[in-house]
Amino acid sequence: MATPVIGYPPIEPYDTGMLDVGDGQLVYYEQCGNPDGTPLVLVHGGPGGGWSVNSRRLADPAAYRIVLYDQRGCGRSTPHAAEHDTSLATNTTSYLIADLERLRGHLGLERWLVFGASWGTTLGLAYAEQHPERVTGLILAAVALTRRSDVDWLYGGLRRFLPEEWARYRDAVPAGLRDGDLTQVYDELLNSPDPDVRQHAADAWMAWEDAVISLDAGTTGPSVKRADPRYRLAFARLCAHYFSHGAWLAENQLIEQAHRVHGIPGLLVHGRFDPQGRWRRPGSWPGPGRTPSWWWWRMPGTPRRRSGRPSWPPPTGSDPGRPSAAAAPGKLRPVREWTGRNSPGGGSPQQPLKAEAST
Repeated sequence: MATPVIGYPPIEPYDTGMLDVGDGQLVYYEQCGNPDGTPLVLVHGGPGGGWSVNSRRLADPAAYRIVLYDQRGCGRSTPHAAEHDTSLATNTTSYLIADLERLRGHLGLERWLVFGASWGTTLGLAYAEQHPERVTGLILAAVALTRRSDVDWLYGGLRRFLPEEWARYRDAVPAGLRDGDLTQVYDELLNSPDPDVRQHAADAWMAWEDAVISLDAGTTGPSVKRADPRYRLAFARLCAHYFSHGAWLAENQLIEQAHRVHGIPGLLVHGRFDPQGRWRRPGSWPGPGRTPSWWWWRMPGTPRRRSGRPSWPPPTGSDPGRPSAAAAPGKLRPVREWTGRNSPGGGSPQQPLKAEAST
């Protein structure tokens, strides 16, 4: 598997800690980059994905005070969801939102830029809608809203493209349960008292996830950490836990409450062939009469785990709140093809390949 090109040199954190968020939960966090830079919090995917040391390289360490943390039950946070006796009763979206706000207060930050990836776009947007006064901007990459319709598509609708892989995913559960809600079935299996049943379910869940990722052009295969049985068990258990409950969100809650982030600068980044991308812009974000948020579409060859990954956030001078010269208010958005470290074709990230009508 090729090593992803993330954009900035490896760095070490200048601060780490375990934040007691209550309910017996300790959340791991670290700070990297410039202590006096623009505060930026990275909200990982999954649920249960956690961050890695390479995640520190997503943003310019000279410009940003980069905060990474592992959500409840995963990564370096404790207790870990891979352990059968770890209760998930206090692991829901509302608790994760509260943890994020508690972390901000613990670090003494008045406001911060929120970057979310995949599931992190759901959590990041939900956080911003609840605490808009604490958010300077939103960067949402590989956008997912975790609606039940999205979950049904990701864990069922995509079988038309991956029939053999989906058959293996379905057949890994008991025969009498295969025609039911598979996310619910997997949620039950992943909480079985039998460790073999749990691990078998986790491996089958992850095999389907890896197959879906393979639809994205340029994929180099699953990451090393996804081969770790403990990681796979926690990841699958948390995913099934959240997805079988619709992330405890109303079906279109994040769209319908987008007026709460009215005026907050935003940047949406999504792969043309990212199969989880069934998303539309909420008409109330950023709001009528305002210059629209930048819309950058990653083009072929840019899945979430790949070479040629762009660095996020954009370099200093291209903040998401600044309108592009190519984007007339309310009419155009930049469309970019990222092929290198920071830019389309190795050029300046300020130069759009083309502009097309906004929807």
